[in-house]
Amino acid sequence: MARVADNRQGASLPVWRRVSQWGGEARGYSRNVYLLLLFTLGKGLQLSIGQVTLSLNAYSIGDLQEFGRLLIAVPSIGPLLAAIPVGFLADRLPRKPLLIITGILNPIALALIGLTTNAPLMLAASFANGVLSSAYWVTSIPMLTESVAPRQRVGVMSLNTFLMLGVGSLGGLLGGAVPEVIGAFTGLSASAPLPLRWGVVAAAVAVFLPTIPLFWLTEHRPAADIAAPSAPHDTATVTIHPSVRAIPLLFFLLLVPDVLYTAGEGAVVALEPLFFKLRFHLDPGLIGALVAGGGLLVGVTALLAPSIVRRFGKLRVITTAQLLSAPIALLIGYAPWLWLAALAELGRNFLRGAFEPVYATFAMERVDARFRARLSGFYSLTWSIGFSLGAAASGWLQRNVNLSIGFLLGAMLLATAPTWLLLAFARDPNAD
Repeated sequence: MARVADNRQGASLPVWRRVSQWGGEARGYSRNVYLLLLFTLGKGLQLSIGQVTLSLNAYSIGDLQEFGRLLIAVPSIGPLLAAIPVGFLADRLPRKPLLIITGILNPIALALIGLTTNAPLMLAASFANGVLSSAYWVTSIPMLTESVAPRQRVGVMSLNTFLMLGVGSLGGLLGGAVPEVIGAFTGLSASAPLPLRWGVVAAAVAVFLPTIPLFWLTEHRPAADIAAPSAPHDTATVTIHPSVRAIPLLFFLLLVPDVLYTAGEGAVVALEPLFFKLRFHLDPGLIGALVAGGGLLVGVTALLAPSIVRRFGKLRVITTAQLLSAPIALLIGYAPWLWLAALAELGRNFLRGAFEPVYATFAMERVDARFRARLSGFYSLTWSIGFSLGAAASGWLQRNVNLSIGFLLGAMLLATAPTWLLLAFARDPNAD
């Protein structure tokens, strides 16, 4: 009952008061939080630059569409082998070295992809990129979860999402601009191999620079799962209780919908740059602008997540946003006009921002702190399986049927995932 009262009071505050409280909480974060968020920003820039340049770079080498699709799928195979062992290690060993290792070696792998034209070497570096990135996904979310009090978790995850997908999405502009600049300097087309390679190198630089401050991270004990009052005059506190279900069953209930959802995302997102190029004949600069605009919208929406959760609850926000993503995916794939497909893509990103930080908090709070890194490891595994299978299936359908049918597959999967979550957790008294 205390939680219900807290939620209602938080939801009834004026917007300026909520923004003021959120800003006060952000100023009170520990140094670890700021360092982790800085690294998240670099990771976001790297991913958005790579989203524009990696597939186009591979496609430009001999004009091989199949190689481009393979290069996209290979990084998601790396966590299949590394995510679970890294997760178990991160629950037993200090997590700081894992982040530093990935921050140093990941840019090297990306630079190899950009600087070589040897297809086997590119695939090997792409595989290494996936293996090294798994350490970030496995450690960062548990570390952020444990670095703040429970009442701050949705807020810090929202800021994390804002930096990763919002500010980080500006890398999409860089991903489109770097080939344009190099092309103008060399007299080549922006879609030529050389300009696109330097776009990939820019992604490597973006993730390397914020690695240096990680040496100042400090190891700490997880914060107790006791939430402070959510309003100034409240005296009630809220205890966050992990689920009483056995860990194998709980992991199963949490991970199956993630496989389904990420498969839907893979079917829709992985080949979008190539889809817009082939369907609407966009150049890299315009594709980069669309990626950047969508990512920025994700980040801005994510900042609203704490207020939305206080009003509706975590599970309802997650499942409603995921369900609405399904018809929007269909609209992207079957829109007859570029402007309508672009608006639908922005709408998909709006919904993603509404639930992304909430989903991370929801999952971490279902389990005890001792198991959070390994749960993140399994999530990295399910992301790899789901995204690679979704991208591969969508690519096959696009090649053998038509460009749009992959979006139909994505919509079906995106609608199935939240249905599973509702069946598994709708009656859980601790779900919100």
